Amino acid sequence: MNKTLASSTQAPIALWSPGAPAPAGGLARWTPNVFRDASDARRTFHRSLPGYAVTPLIDLPDLAADLGLTRLVVKDESSRLGLPAFKMLGASWAVYRSLAALCEETPEPTLEALREKVVELGPMTLVTATDGNHGRAVARMATYLGLSSLVLIPSAVSNEAIDLVRSEGADVEVLDLSYDETVAEAARRSEARSDGVRLLVQDTSWPGYETVPTWIVDGYGTLFDEATAQLNGDPALVVVPAGVGSLAHAAVLHCRSHPGWRAVTVEPEVAPCIAASLAAGAAVSTGTGETSMAGLNCGTPSSLAFPDLLSTLDGALWVTDGEAEEASASLAGHGIDAGACGAASLAALRQLCASEGGDRLLSDLTVLLLNTEASR
Repeated sequence: MNKTLASSTQAPIALWSPGAPAPAGGLARWTPNVFRDASDARRTFHRSLPGYAVTPLIDLPDLAADLGLTRLVVKDESSRLGLPAFKMLGASWAVYRSLAALCEETPEPTLEALREKVVELGPMTLVTATDGNHGRAVARMATYLGLSSLVLIPSAVSNEAIDLVRSEGADVEVLDLSYDETVAEAARRSEARSDGVRLLVQDTSWPGYETVPTWIVDGYGTLFDEATAQLNGDPALVVVPAGVGSLAHAAVLHCRSHPGWRAVTVEPEVAPCIAASLAAGAAVSTGTGETSMAGLNCGTPSSLAFPDLLSTLDGALWVTDGEAEEASASLAGHGIDAGACGAASLAALRQLCASEGGDRLLSDLTVLLLNTEASR
């Protein structure tokens, strides 16, 4: 192997010049860039995963009328790739890019091509911290590729969510730590061991660990590509449930490249780190607490995401568990299975409609809610 990917830092950059010996295998005069259009490669890879299908976009005209909106739609991620959440989009693409970086030759962006190459890499364990859905997605990818997985989970996560991660074949450890502390422990555990490489696949970033989280954000782009096509290219205000901000990061990057699109985030009352950071004009930590919105219970924004969130988000809202529960029941009445995290987008929209200045933001725009997960 002539490539390395550090577990708790960015991939090291190897320096080479024309006067130096050619890289292993020689350097062709014509070297095509496999990732020239990363979005095409990403969509190709996602389509190769078992169970891939475009998730539905559901119109809610009655709720739109009640709220005085032009149009209200829900992008329903509750059955994405056989899992009850959108997280597989980011985890799968990050695993592909991480492992492709370790291969002598970059595999085609399909699961089968990656599986064939991975056997050449030797023993490997995918490592992550999670509050549920991300860890389950990483574990599922490990199973697809014949790899091991180690998933660390903070004790505040429900037993049901923990059991679902275990059901994917992961080695699961439940730690009496906060989410942020569990992430730090996963980074520590990902150092290479004598029994093989440990590869950290984490959906938040910090200085020195930004490459893999960037690929996770890129992976979430498939969701927004689908929604744009389903809306026939019309712009929308997207309400994004946010933990550390990786999905919100994908949303604001989409907004930048699609004129007329706008975005706001929603967080639980006990962990409004993005709202607090917007108010401060700089990333701050808020800590976490008890909430039914476990997937959003994160106290520190991603260092990679926050600069773009600060420059592009229209704003941030927080909601209570009771408001999320009420929104979940409302969506269920329209045939949408939404957990507390997914229903938070509707709870936030209700707050936005009632807030001063909300009418200006919502005027004449389609509102796109993201149901990020099914009920747990």
